[in-house]
Amino acid sequence: MMFRFPGSIYVRIFRILFARRFRRFGRKVSILFPAGVEGAEHIILGDGVFIAYKTFLAALPLTGMSDCLLEIGEGSCLGRFNHIYATHRVVLGSHVLTANNVYISDNLHGFRDPSQPILKQAVTQNRTVEIGAGSWLGHNVCVLGAKIGRNCVVGANSVVTRDIPDYSVAVGVPAIIIRRYDTESEQWRKTSPDGTFLVESL
Repeated sequence: MMFRFPGSIYVRIFRILFARRFRRFGRKVSILFPAGVEGAEHIILGDGVFIAYKTFLAALPLTGMSDCLLEIGEGSCLGRFNHIYATHRVVLGSHVLTANNVYISDNLHGFRDPSQPILKQAVTQNRTVEIGAGSWLGHNVCVLGAKIGRNCVVGANSVVTRDIPDYSVAVGVPAIIIRRYDTESEQWRKTSPDGTFLVESL
C-alpha cells in the first residue's frame, strides 16, 4: 500500500492539471509519472486506460498530416517505458495490453540523402498503425507501420513490420505468424509464416 498511495495522489494531480489538454481524457484514466506527453491535443485516452511509469506519448504532425491522432482504447494497459509516437495515426483498440519497453510508431527517420546526417533529414511517414482489441505485446516489441488484429499475441523482442491477422501468435525479427486460431476446429493451430495452416501429419 505504501507504494500505491503516492501514485494515486499523482494520478489525481495529473488529471486536474493536464486532462483538459487532451482531445479526450476518459473516466478513471491513470497516467503514472510519464516520461513525457507531446501533442496532447491529438491524443484520445478511453475510459479506464492505465499507463505505467515513464511511458512516453507523442502525437505531432511532423510529416504534414492534418488529422494526426494517437488513440488508446478503453481499458487498455500500457507497461513501463513504452514509447508511442504518431505523426498521422496510431490506434490501439480496447483492452490492449503491453509489457515494458514497447515501441510503436507510424513514422521513420529519413535517410535517403547520404550526403546529410540522418539527424538533419526530415521525418518520413510510414503506414498507419492499428492494434486490435484484446491483443498483447510482449517485452521489447517494436511495431513499425503495421496493423495487428484482434486478440493477437506478439512475442518478446519481436519487430512487427507486416500486418498480422486476428487471433494470431507472431514472433521474431521481422515477426512472422507461427500459430492462429482456427474457428472451424476451435483450436490454435501451427501455421506457415504467411499465416496459412499447416497440414497436420496423421
